Amino acid sequence: MANGSKSPHILNTSTNLLGFCLIVLTSIKVMHFNNGTLIDDSTGIASLLLMASCFLSFLSMRAEGETKSEKLERTADYVFLIALICVSVTIVLVSFNLIS
Repeated sequence: MANGSKSPHILNTSTNLLGFCLIVLTSIKVMHFNNGTLIDDSTGIASLLLMASCFLSFLSMRAEGETKSEKLERTADYVFLIALICVSVTIVLVSFNLIS
C-alpha cells in the first residue's frame, strides 16, 4: 500500500454513507411510503455501489503488489464517485420535492 493511499478514506466514508442509505431504506419500508419507489430504488443502487467501493478499497489495502493495489484503489474511487452522485441526485430530488 502506497503512502498516499486513499483506500482507508474511501473505506471509512463508504461505510458511513452505506449506513445512512440503509437507515433511509429501512425508514421507507417501516413507514410504508407509497411514493418511495424512486427514492428507495436510487438509494438501493447507491447502497450496492457503496458496498462495492468498500470491498474494493479493503482489497486494495490487502493487495500484495503495488500495481494491483493502485488499480483496485482507482476502481474503488470511481465506484465511490458514482455512488456519491447517486446519493446527491436522490437528496436533490427529495429536497426540492421533485418526487410526487
